[in-house]
Amino acid sequence: MSDTKNPSDKTLGVTPSKTLTLKRPVEQGVVRQSFSHGRSKAVVVEKVKRRVIGPGEKDHAPAAPAAPATSAPSPRPAPSAPAATQSRRPAPQRPSSGGMVLRTLTDEERDARLHALTEAKKREEEDRRRAEEEARRRAEREAREKAEREAAEARQREEEERRRQEEERKRRAEEEAKRRLGAEEARPAASRPAGEARPGAAAPGRPAAPARAGEGVPPRRAAGAPPALARGPLPEADEMGRGARRPGAGPRSGMAARPAPAPKAPKTPGDERRRGRLTVASATLGEEERTHSAAAFRRRLQRMKGSVSAEPKEKLSREVIIPETITIQELANRMAERGVDVIRLLMRQGEMHKITDVIDADTAQLIAEEMGHTVKRVAESDVEEGLFDAPDAEETLQPRPPVVTIMGHVDHGKTSLLDAIRHANVVAGEAGGITQHIGAYQVTSPLGGKITFIDTPGHAAFTAMRARGAKVTDIVVLVVAADDGVMPQTVEAINHAKAAGVPLIVAINKIDKPDANPQRVRTELLQHEVVVESMGGETLEFEVSAKVGTNLDKLLEGLQLQAEVLELKANPDRSAEGTVIEAKLDRGRGPVATVLVQRGTLRVGDIVVAGAEWGRVRALIADTGDQIREAAPSMPAEVLGFNGTPEAGDRVAVVESEARAREITGYRQRQRRERMAARGSGQARSLADMMRDLKEGAGRKEFTLVVKGDVQGSVEAIVGALEKVGNEEVAARVIHSGVGGITESDITLAEASGAAVIGFNVRANKEAREAAERAGVEIRYYNIIYDLVDDVKQAMSGMLAPTLREHTLGSAEILEIFSVSKVGKVAGCRVTEGVVQRGAHVRLIRDNVVIHEGKLSQLKRFKDDAKEVVAGQECGMSFESYQDMRAGDVIECYRVEEIKRTL
Repeated sequence: MSDTKNPSDKTLGVTPSKTLTLKRPVEQGVVRQSFSHGRSKAVVVEKVKRRVIGPGEKDHAPAAPAAPATSAPSPRPAPSAPAATQSRRPAPQRPSSGGMVLRTLTDEERDARLHALTEAKKREEEDRRRAEEEARRRAEREAREKAEREAAEARQREEEERRRQEEERKRRAEEEAKRRLGAEEARPAASRPAGEARPGAAAPGRPAAPARAGEGVPPRRAAGAPPALARGPLPEADEMGRGARRPGAGPRSGMAARPAPAPKAPKTPGDERRRGRLTVASATLGEEERTHSAAAFRRRLQRMKGSVSAEPKEKLSREVIIPETITIQELANRMAERGVDVIRLLMRQGEMHKITDVIDADTAQLIAEEMGHTVKRVAESDVEEGLFDAPDAEETLQPRPPVVTIMGHVDHGKTSLLDAIRHANVVAGEAGGITQHIGAYQVTSPLGGKITFIDTPGHAAFTAMRARGAKVTDIVVLVVAADDGVMPQTVEAINHAKAAGVPLIVAINKIDKPDANPQRVRTELLQHEVVVESMGGETLEFEVSAKVGTNLDKLLEGLQLQAEVLELKANPDRSAEGTVIEAKLDRGRGPVATVLVQRGTLRVGDIVVAGAEWGRVRALIADTGDQIREAAPSMPAEVLGFNGTPEAGDRVAVVESEARAREITGYRQRQRRERMAARGSGQARSLADMMRDLKEGAGRKEFTLVVKGDVQGSVEAIVGALEKVGNEEVAARVIHSGVGGITESDITLAEASGAAVIGFNVRANKEAREAAERAGVEIRYYNIIYDLVDDVKQAMSGMLAPTLREHTLGSAEILEIFSVSKVGKVAGCRVTEGVVQRGAHVRLIRDNVVIHEGKLSQLKRFKDDAKEVVAGQECGMSFESYQDMRAGDVIECYRVEEIKRTL
């Protein structure tokens, strides 16, 4: 023992970590006991001193002797309740000369003592509650373990019963086998002759052959054992290969006797291993009964289960999504079936396929339904479901500005009127003062509201632009010049407005000119079912002048009032939808599309899809050139960020992810390729057309072109105008059209197809110019669509075959035929009318039937060559490569004139 510590405090005290105790008026000590493996234990020992009893204390009992400090003291019994109560009371002070006097507790010590007792009661209550919870858990665990033991015992009893039945069946099988073997042994013994000796036994008069060392014959055969096993091994079997001995013969001379083999060590019970097949004989000869191992028993159960027909598993019926085309492997994966099963089913139907073959949706549906699955047919176009025209709740709609389209004939002042409203000068930027681009602008009306204007070209080639403007508009303003009246494009604009079902407002422009006649315009509009208000109709009309600004404010007020009547509303708090008004390829900014937002709000960072192109909005630019963060409904804005130039007129929609955008654009690109292939195959002539062209003598000629423009709308208009140019003999064929400058690839394509390159408001780069010079490809630049169409018409006119026109010169009658050496037959003729010229075209007519057409090779007057012979004179004529002439035939002379054709 070591580390003894004796505290010196013998008074009443309170410790924070222990309960309140009343220390004995004896000395205590803590002794630490050391054990093996480094363990130790602290033990509290008490040392009691003997008290000296003085007078007056004789009735007290002597103190107990001190306990030895050798081991841990035995625990003291807990004091009873009355004793504890008496110990808490202050003891009376009795004066004694040799005793200890206890002082009275103070209020602080009493409060501390009560607090300690209260805490002790709480801890005891918590310990009791924890003990009850532990006892409950222990009881539940024991009940659960008991149930498990009972289940295990039940399973063990069932296993023992099964083993007992198996042993009973095996015992019966062994008894049956013994009975059959005994019957077979008794049958040969009964049929053997009486004097015949058993093989291996001694013959009469001859001693039996001695057994080999270490071998003995059993005294009797075991019941039920086979004869071969009961007799033991034959000695002849050991001598094979070295000459077998006869039974009973001794060893050969000169050969030593074979040593006897050492006896085999007996097998220990723990070293037994099953070798060979377990038979009835081997099982009965052994000292112990041999049984099957657990592995053999499991194999036997497996064989028994395999022999019984397994119940077919319940197949799961799945809903298989089948697109328009699908491979056999993908179909099998979606049905969770084997691919060979699908191919086998197809083979039953007489179709041979590989697992990678593609089948149509109808065949896939038949296969899936045959295999017990349900089918959900989907089309490739389903990727566009929910992309456009999702309905909005009525409470989410808010008023939006109207979209007004300015339409009319060329040079009637549409752009000038819009410039006067916007206080801009767009006309100055157009080549020749002719609008060839579609533009979108937003202005503020005098009433305070905003109005979005769309300006359309008036040229006949820009029909698609006007149709696109009427499609996205709310109100159409028809501009008619007061000095010109209703023109073809004016009528076309009226038809577009009627087809779109939008209200029409007539603006009679150029009233400031001296020859202006607004009443003429009103009268001409009646022919096209447009009745203005001044003539009792419902169509608003305004007499304006873009040059001096007359009545422009009235026009804007009328537009605002018309918009209020229409009650135009849209939901700005949703994904944006709109239409591409114009698109172009900017060298510095990339593809730029002018988008008119129709629903929702388009913001920077949105993922948008337009036709076969998609992209993330990198920037939004207003019509004033300022960058904006978002575009509200009815607001035009230039969108930057497309990965390609979209087509004008494509609808724009915001999608939730790039994966959805790629899926939609991939489908649209495949559709566009199919349309282009169909269009190309449609342009190819059929065999009947080729045969007709060959019969007529010439096929249809094509004027191939490569067109590049600055904006999508201009390219669309140029291609549409060129497709209309031509006739049944010659036609223009645009093999490629695009937006942007002329590149080297365009020159390569033109060289391969023999085409000319046309640039509209674009130029070729340096590499393209050098490649065009090397290849001899012509590049023509234009900025006015009139000049472009006229030049193409003129070039195509040169490809037309000229018109041949005949002019009759005269006729002659053959009087006599002369044969001239080295010349052939010469016809002596008299000119009856007109003149006959040398080298002219002639026809030989016999009995009013033309029998030859050719040229006049020689014309002689007597013996001299003559250039022409007039009527009434005689001459000699000879034809080129023709000699069959007779007297009385008529010769008709004429001249063929070629007239150049134009488109």
